[in-house]
Amino acid sequence: MNDSSQHSNSRWLVLAVLAVAQFMVVLDVTIVNVALPAIQTDLGFSVDGLQWVVNAYTLAFGSLLLLGGRASDLLGRRRVFLAGLGLFATASLAGGLATSPGMLVAVRAVQGVGAALLSPAALALLTVTFPAGRDRNIALGVWGALAAIGGTLGVVAGGVLVDAAGWEWIFFVNVPFAVLGLLATPRIVAESRRPGGQGFDLAGAVLASTGLLALVYAIIRTDAAGWGSTEVLGLLGAAVALLAAFVAVEARASDPLVPLELFRTRGLSVSTIALGLNGAAFLGMFFITALYLQQVHGDSALDAGVHFLPMGVAAIASAVVGAQLVTRIGTRAVYVAGSAIGVAGLLLLGRAGASAGYGADLLPGLVVFGLGLPLVGVSNQIAAVAEVPHEQAGAASGIVTSAFQIGGAAGLALVTSAATARVGEAVAAGAAQQDALAAGFQRGMLVVAGIAVANLLIGAIRAPRITPDAALVAEAAAA
Repeated sequence: MNDSSQHSNSRWLVLAVLAVAQFMVVLDVTIVNVALPAIQTDLGFSVDGLQWVVNAYTLAFGSLLLLGGRASDLLGRRRVFLAGLGLFATASLAGGLATSPGMLVAVRAVQGVGAALLSPAALALLTVTFPAGRDRNIALGVWGALAAIGGTLGVVAGGVLVDAAGWEWIFFVNVPFAVLGLLATPRIVAESRRPGGQGFDLAGAVLASTGLLALVYAIIRTDAAGWGSTEVLGLLGAAVALLAAFVAVEARASDPLVPLELFRTRGLSVSTIALGLNGAAFLGMFFITALYLQQVHGDSALDAGVHFLPMGVAAIASAVVGAQLVTRIGTRAVYVAGSAIGVAGLLLLGRAGASAGYGADLLPGLVVFGLGLPLVGVSNQIAAVAEVPHEQAGAASGIVTSAFQIGGAAGLALVTSAATARVGEAVAAGAAQQDALAAGFQRGMLVVAGIAVANLLIGAIRAPRITPDAALVAEAAAA
């Protein structure tokens, strides 16, 4: 085997290690959901307190991603990846050993911190490991497939583990994979970092983290307090003020947490919006469809997860094909096609009523949406980093990953509010409970479709036409 083949093979080993770690992060977002009733019974959570098993992770993850991405640029991407992976593994072990509600919520927050460190560092390592062009597109296609199927498999895996071994194993299952990653990474993943950093932007880090924390927390609280409540409006006002101060600080900082010049790159600026809307569409669709399957269609949690699997299979195939299409026709065409396919899938799903069947009414929409989602994700992940210098890859990765997470939280809040309001209207009008729930599902799905239409319009009007050749030129110029 020649040196070129050995180098190529080592790149794919790097991808395997990074992909397993990222898969754990994505899986952990949903695997907990089916275990919540068992956790509540065993640890004595109140109904209000139980939501923090999910929210503690979301808050820490969403608010610290920018910090994690920039820390990987300055301190070393492999070093930060290993720190995040070690923290995630330790918190997972502690989660399985938790004996009180407070302990489990604290552990989930630490898991979120670990995920916020390892996820942008892993994407940055992937970006600098694979040169722009066909190989990087394939690698990002694999990355996109993990995001598409991880949430789906989380529901299935959670149901299996809870039924077979107990809720503790939804945490314990992370530990052996994390340990393998900790052992393999120093041997096969090379260190990389931004050269010549002048220091750490502490003010920017504090303002970005607290601003995003206030924003995500405000979105979470809308479900209980409402969008017009004093609490939510106060939190949103604080988020706007903190993030405005962050922008002002970054404009003057000698070594900013997020270099504002990155947003002059059209690919990154458009992709940040696109991936935020893609996160909103995916999490909004996933949440209300899971509720529909269990509350209207009569599925168990495990059955609902199994019914999502065709969407995941379609997403894997689409991610692989999408990476190849980007090489041939460029990012913009793939982005627009994926958005249009996603809209079609959501409209198909939105037809389902109280008596809908899975095969005839739900399966086609799930498969079509699964085909569209990764096309948007893969094309915009490629566009986001194509023109970004290697030394700023961690910051760019943190930006787009934050956009997906925060967009998902916002979309989920919007969809939940719309669906809940429609259920209330239907019940007040005398509808049966099943019919009212189905009406709420249909209203929520229309909101998700509206989000996808917005993404389609942005893609058609603003997205740059980036091809592998253009990316190679940009990379050469940056070097």
